[in-house]
Amino acid sequence: MKKAAALVLRFFGLLRFDLLAGFASAYPSNGEASQIDMVVVRDGDIEKWACLTCPGGCGKMIALSLNPTRRPKWKVTLDFWNRPTIKPSVHQLNECGCHFWITDGKIDWCPGGRPTRVK
Repeated sequence: MKKAAALVLRFFGLLRFDLLAGFASAYPSNGEASQIDMVVVRDGDIEKWACLTCPGGCGKMIALSLNPTRRPKWKVTLDFWNRPTIKPSVHQLNECGCHFWITDGKIDWCPGGRPTRVK
């Protein structure tokens, strides 16, 4: 219900976001992560992964470890509307090379981090 309300508010220009987050108990397959959603995989109260489709257009699924004892690691927080904020930035080291921040569900590209062409 909250997602539907957020989408309506975005349609009328009252709420800005590129991504909303949802929760799952299992790691999503490559086709299950859509470009509008981020999936936070958790087991009970333990958040394990944040998964999203690369916003650069390469179609790869990005899986960010939320395990605080492993490196590299990220931290995800969600606001009331489930808009994610990820820290630190996300930098794809594959051929896509995207480098971006996610803040309040908005993708902010780092200088030179946006692909020059969509693959």
